[in-house]
Amino acid sequence: MCSYCGCQAITVIGRFMAEHDDIVNALTRLRSSCASQHQDEVADAVAVMERLLHPHAHAEEVGLFATLRADAEFTEHVDRLCAEHTDLDAHLVLLREGEYTQFAVFERALRAHIDHEDNGLFPAAAIALSGADWEQVEAWTPPPLTG
Repeated sequence: MCSYCGCQAITVIGRFMAEHDDIVNALTRLRSSCASQHQDEVADAVAVMERLLHPHAHAEEVGLFATLRADAEFTEHVDRLCAEHTDLDAHLVLLREGEYTQFAVFERALRAHIDHEDNGLFPAAAIALSGADWEQVEAWTPPPLTG
């Protein structure tokens, strides 16, 4: 998590960074289940990861990313992050289908993706967006899932 610029003090960015922590914490269960190669355990761990990743990625894409995409300076970077979301989903499918050795690939991709956001996009957004832009992000971002 970025700790140098204070961008996590912006409500939506703080939320996304906290969700990143939850997602990274879920790696432990997924890693363990892939190592055991128990299909039911892997399926359960993948389902947990998907329950964390899917609403998180959706909220980023329809809120912050949609606002940033309007600025040509961010469009390519946002598109790349959206493609990373799709790639992460594809890795989870492989794990669910029994390609347990792909866990390391998934973990590297996930950690790199989170780094791109926490230490790249989020600090840049904190600088680039105005108050009205943040109001739009807040309005467009669905609330976090509870329970």
